[in-house]
Amino acid sequence: MVDSRLVAGGTVTWRRRECDACKRRFTTYERVEYTLPQVVKKDGQREPFDRDKVLRSLRIACNKRPVSQDALEEEAETLEQELAESGEREVPSLVIGERVMQRLKRLDEVAYVRFASVYKSFRDIDEFMREMTALVRQKDAD
Repeated sequence: MVDSRLVAGGTVTWRRRECDACKRRFTTYERVEYTLPQVVKKDGQREPFDRDKVLRSLRIACNKRPVSQDALEEEAETLEQELAESGEREVPSLVIGERVMQRLKRLDEVAYVRFASVYKSFRDIDEFMREMTALVRQKDAD
């Protein structure tokens, strides 16, 4: 091993290595692997938690918004860490969706509205307007 550093808030180790046989150098990234809960979907199906799925949703919601990729990576990593540390074997997808919305509300309100409009499946414009009104009231109270 030539060099080793912690990156991404200490959750990823970057290592610069050298092959003993050919002397070529290469980089490896090591990430802490957590024991994550199963996600219980609305229809009762269970699937493993997928950090990349959360990250994709965050990226879609923040498309063309002034939110850095690093901030999105950090939010996905933090959520994954929280779920791992919770000790729960199963987590409803609704809980994950709510946590993603909380994070988006702090990062960018437009991204929050985009995500919420898909996640909450508003049936009509009135439901959407109620959510927007609640967001504006909360912003005014802060």
